[in-house]
Amino acid sequence: MAKGRCLNVSYAIIRNTNYKMKNLAGIYRHNERKNTHYSNKYINKQNSKLNYSLKSPYSTYEKIFRDIRKSYNLKGMIKNVSNVMCELIITSDKEFFNRIGEEETKRYFKTAYKFVANYKNLGEQFIVSAKVHMDESTPHLHILFIPVVHKKDKNGNTISKIACSEFWKGKDSYKNLQDNFYSYVTKSGFDLERGNKEENEHIPVEKLKKITNYEMQEMFKETNYLEQEKKTDDIEIIKKDYKRVIHKFNTLANRYTRIKNIVEDTMIKAEKIQQENIELNEENQRLNTENSKLKDYIDKTFEYVSILFDFSKNRLKKLVKSFIETFKSK
Repeated sequence: MAKGRCLNVSYAIIRNTNYKMKNLAGIYRHNERKNTHYSNKYINKQNSKLNYSLKSPYSTYEKIFRDIRKSYNLKGMIKNVSNVMCELIITSDKEFFNRIGEEETKRYFKTAYKFVANYKNLGEQFIVSAKVHMDESTPHLHILFIPVVHKKDKNGNTISKIACSEFWKGKDSYKNLQDNFYSYVTKSGFDLERGNKEENEHIPVEKLKKITNYEMQEMFKETNYLEQEKKTDDIEIIKKDYKRVIHKFNTLANRYTRIKNIVEDTMIKAEKIQQENIELNEENQRLNTENSKLKDYIDKTFEYVSILFDFSKNRLKKLVKSFIETFKSK
């Protein structure tokens, strides 16, 4: 059994991202598959029917946020720069899900959902959406929640407050998240290793390509040694070489997981940025249209007023312009 475990090492993976109000529309369309086109080439839209919700949002994330805030009288000042929601992406590698099968995959994500609902005494009522994506290269769960902390106010009354910085308080907050998640899922019967304790660096795509290319070259260099067969009957030499091969394999598996995580994180961020650009272009077109209509309306107003009072339209415009400039100078 120990040998089998080494050869099939998989990791419990959980990653967090914080979002401001302006990010929620794009995240909603991506997670709930509301877009028509996706830049992520790993999304197979034919398999999107296999996606399912552990908690389905009844409306957009913005509306649900406002409803929950009002219903539970959540404290905390919300500004444009405030992080109002967190997203946990929970997964492992594709081989793990292939190995455990469909039913155990569902149990894994349900277990992860229960973990999040109880983590730091959050409460399931503050989970906005929990969506399992089966239409990408590896199954994964997106959980959107409002970072609510439960504390006492200065009068000793228990309050619930939206406070992302307090929810993730401390430099080891994400490490503690990963430690607790690993402990929770392994106690639930899933044979997984602890994920990489080092935080992955968020880097541009061009740097990512260079790094992954280097990593892949290093992987292939090391596999050359693994392919050299030892021709000996000495059992001690065979044992020693077996340990070396297993160590090399685990090193490569760790490196592969790191590469895969960086690629997936970067692709998700790139898609979100592209969606934000689409939104900005649509907003710009809408403003241009409204501006054009407003100009036409003003021009028509000048025309009607000039007819009504038998007054030159151009002269009327000059008088209005002069009045505005005088008003500005005061």
